Amino acid sequence: MIKDFEKILIIAGEASGDLHGSSLIKELKKINSNLEVFGIGGNRMKREGMELIFHIDKLSFMGFFEVLKNLSLVRRVMRTMVSVAETRRPHLAILIDYPGFNLRFAKRIKKLGIPVVYYISPQVWAWGGNRVKKMKNLIDRMVVIFPFEKDIYKRFNIDCEFVGHPLLEVTRPILSFEDFQRKFDIRKNEVVVGLLPGSRWQEVEKILPIMLESCELLKTRIKNLKLLLGLAPTIKKEDIENLLKATGSQVGLVENLTYDLMKHADLLLIASGSATLECAILGTPFLVLYKTSFWTYLVAKSLISIPNIALANVVAGKRIIPEFIQRQAAPNQIAEEMYEILTDRERYKTMQNELKKVKEKLGDEGASKRAAEIVTQMLASPANRSKLAES
Repeated sequence: MIKDFEKILIIAGEASGDLHGSSLIKELKKINSNLEVFGIGGNRMKREGMELIFHIDKLSFMGFFEVLKNLSLVRRVMRTMVSVAETRRPHLAILIDYPGFNLRFAKRIKKLGIPVVYYISPQVWAWGGNRVKKMKNLIDRMVVIFPFEKDIYKRFNIDCEFVGHPLLEVTRPILSFEDFQRKFDIRKNEVVVGLLPGSRWQEVEKILPIMLESCELLKTRIKNLKLLLGLAPTIKKEDIENLLKATGSQVGLVENLTYDLMKHADLLLIASGSATLECAILGTPFLVLYKTSFWTYLVAKSLISIPNIALANVVAGKRIIPEFIQRQAAPNQIAEEMYEILTDRERYKTMQNELKKVKEKLGDEGASKRAAEIVTQMLASPANRSKLAES
């Protein structure tokens, strides 16, 4: 007798969610091949067999006012996904980060009796405790990736498990240092600066020009500078090439080898996000930039309750990596900081050591497997089955 398919609805609204969601699906299917997975995701999740109702490239907005501009689309996606949940009756919903959408969606599908697992917590430690209170009656199980998050949810009596960080499983370069040098024609005495301006075009067009101007200033002091830009899979190559052409900057493009760039560059300029943790895992010193629209920044500043925004600094519990936020993201200041890091070997080594400590705090490898085991346990739970049957 063939076992009926287990149906899982997953929503991941961003590139990082697509990455972690794909690893989770892969581990789930190792445990149970009879899975029907559908929802919102990206190319990676699709490759693991997920049916995409919507692609993340339609939903990757950055900032409060940017979301407002696209509110009609967001509402349409919400209506469609609720309708899909009503029609297809998944045995479980897995929501991956993306809290602006996912918490509202959780509220709607809880009325349908669908159990909800939240994998990769909203950044409640940055936004304060009110969001946690609202989550209590929406989420059946939190699966978190930072050790300090478990204590936060425990205070509100929310069932929570720490599984470690899934980036530890995937953040690995492919090329050796020598092969990387050959592939990108790096000469023996050249200083390589890697540029990682983000995975959304909206942030790239704000941040990349600042990165380029900073590096041009640095070139006046370090003549043997080579610039390489890591191209995110969500960004069109021709868009980047057009922007680079407009600025006149000489920059090599690195496609599908981002971790190699992170590992083998001498220094990195990064847009704030999960890339700061990837670089911490690989141990290369970097600087963080963040710039958004003026009004979005004002709203965010009024809500954020922590002194640092870079995840590497948050995990460290102190500022180990320089942050250049909004007006502070001035090319002359960034260039000066880059020069000091590259020329002060003691400071450079200290940054490497601090990044190593951050990696150690992220737990052990195997986060996706542990998360998949939790999901499988919930699927088999008689309590969850009965809730769905009663609705």
